[in-house]
Parts: sequence; C-alpha cells; structure tokens
Amino acid sequence: MLDIPVFFADQQARLISERIDVLYQIKKVFGDNVIAADGSLNRKAVAAIVFSDTKKLSVLNSIIHPRVKDSFDEWCSLHQSASYLLHESAILFESGLDYLCDRIILVTAPEEVRIHRVMQRDLISRQEVITRMNNQWAEAKLLRLSDFEIINDDCASLIEQVVKIDLILKSKSI
Repeated sequence: MLDIPVFFADQQARLISERIDVLYQIKKVFGDNVIAADGSLNRKAVAAIVFSDTKKLSVLNSIIHPRVKDSFDEWCSLHQSASYLLHESAILFESGLDYLCDRIILVTAPEEVRIHRVMQRDLISRQEVITRMNNQWAEAKLLRLSDFEIINDDCASLIEQVVKIDLILKSKSI
C-alpha cells in the first residue's frame, strides 16, 4: 500500500541462527541439547536456557545481533531510493540497534492481548510468555524513547495510524 521497505529483524535473526557457523557457536556455548535431531536449532531448549539466565541471554545476543546489524546494513544499501525504511524489531532498544534509526515507531497493545498473541503464535504457556516479557524493557520506558505510537489493540484503526505517520515522515526530511 505505502511501498515502504521493511526489514524484519526477528526473521533475519531466525535465518542467521540456522547458519552452520552460528549453530556451531551456539552449540559450543550452550551444549549439544540446543541442536535438534535434524541439525536445526532447538529453539525451545535455547529459550529455556536464556530466558532464565540474563547472562546467557547476553551471550546469545552477542552471537546474533552483530550479524543482524550487518544484514541490515546490506539491506539498506539495496533500498537507498526509498522515501524511508522501516526496521521492525521486538527488541530494538534492548539489542542496542536503536542508534541506526532516525525515528522510532512503537507498536503497543494491552499486556493481556500481547500475552495471548504470543501464546498462540509460539504455542507456549502463559508463564513462558511472561518470562520472556520480563527480559524486555517496560512499555512505558519504550514509549518515552519513541517518536510515534501505533496502538494495536484490535479496536483502533491501524491503517489510519500508519497513514498519519507515513504522511509525517514523508513531509519531513529525516
């Protein structure tokens, strides 16, 4: 609709985590049980480790995040003619990659809605979602650091909010 390129950091991190060199590094740090029988990353095993130990989460992030940044840099060079670019990330600030952005758009939703959505998407328990959320920054803190907010509560019109922000971004020289 708006023809704005979007870099999906979480998808890129998932792809990166399946590369042989990255799998080797993750296995070396976290042990054999994080590799599934088919040779892929056992995401549930990794999640159980890193979401119960912030130091181990930091180690995993140090393996993945620099590679995501490199991918983003390459992706940006392919989209130089766009009005602006979007970098979608669940943990933009936590990963320290917010400095790459001229403006920040935060998508918010009530906590119960977020919990339910993640439970459905990842087929995990409520407690597992809460544990993950506890490793992320509070929404109030993220709002203070953001330039725009999109409310994704299944009530507010997402299209109206997006079009309004798009008009603002296109009218300003970023």
